[in-house]
Amino acid sequence: MPLSVPGIDDSRAFVPVNLAVVTVSDTRTPETDTSGSTLVERATSAGHVVVEHAIVPDDEERLVATLEAYVSNPKIDVVLATGGTGVTGRDVTPEAFRRVLEKEIPGFGELFRWLSYAKIGTSTIQSRALAGVARGTFLFALPGSPSACRDAWDGILVSQLDARYRPCNFVELMPRLRER
Repeated sequence: MPLSVPGIDDSRAFVPVNLAVVTVSDTRTPETDTSGSTLVERATSAGHVVVEHAIVPDDEERLVATLEAYVSNPKIDVVLATGGTGVTGRDVTPEAFRRVLEKEIPGFGELFRWLSYAKIGTSTIQSRALAGVARGTFLFALPGSPSACRDAWDGILVSQLDARYRPCNFVELMPRLRER
């Protein structure tokens, strides 16, 4: 029996997912939001639908409220946040995420830092990228640089958000996320 190689199974149909993109920043505007724009471009180019795109200040309460609104919206399958994952005083994205998440996906942050290490070496330890699930919605917290967003999308999310990816992917789990 031949070994199965991870990759796209063209016999399966592509299933677009609905995403919200939120940039966490005190300084970004729609004109300067290069990280959020990178995620929007990557997601739409892959065939997904971006239904929300917002900029939220580095304020834990406001970010929690935004995440709560997104996970309560039945039209949103995935939330991609960029920014606020560092270790400075204003970086509160992981804290806000942990208040909303029901289940964390530790492997996402681990894999992101492993991929990032190849490009920026030990500086990757300054990233607190993480992911999880809340009320049937996947949430991903990415660093605020366009390069980090490209790394996360190209190295992890493009395949895990593709129902054709084998041996498994997040899309095929979506119908079961609300099981109890």
